[in-house]
Amino acid sequence: MKKILCFGDSNTYGFIPSSGKRYDENSRWSGILKKLLREEYEIIEAGCNNRTAFCDNPAGVNETGYKVLPSLLTPDIDCVILAVGINDLQYLYNISMKDYESGLENLIGLVRTKLPRAKIILLSPSVITEDILNSYFAAMFDETSIEKSKQLSAIYERAARKENCKLLDLKKIASPSKTDGLHYEKIEHIKIANAIFDLINHKG
Repeated sequence: MKKILCFGDSNTYGFIPSSGKRYDENSRWSGILKKLLREEYEIIEAGCNNRTAFCDNPAGVNETGYKVLPSLLTPDIDCVILAVGINDLQYLYNISMKDYESGLENLIGLVRTKLPRAKIILLSPSVITEDILNSYFAAMFDETSIEKSKQLSAIYERAARKENCKLLDLKKIASPSKTDGLHYEKIEHIKIANAIFDLINHKG
């Protein structure tokens, strides 16, 4: 049985926009993917609310992607799905897009170093919508965050090409909820799971 590590933030964890609670296993994309792949793969769900990819998160090691990821990269993992990067756009970090691109490449490098034979799938985040400015998350994201999120597709595409990774551009697949402009409703989780399933089965 092959193993897939789903390493991500709140959208991998299954954050519900309307309540802040967690979608059940049958409603979040990593859980849906587990059902789609059936007995062929073991899915390791490693989503964490507020996790950054490469910015040092004051919340701690588990919330800082590059610090916690190596501990999850066990030798028996065949594929790593990297679904982080949107929280690095919080205005607290004030990250430049040049540093963002370098950080993404370094994160991929961590996987390559520990698991040189593993496949890597990058999930380029959906664009943050202006709905976030009227939500709880306006305390973390601003207009600059929204504008930066529009540049992510190109950055992830370059990284995927340079580092020989598979890529799914979530901007083309799923739209954030109007509740907070950041997280996904159930139907979007289904779309994401189906797209990953197709990619794994060489249909996408």
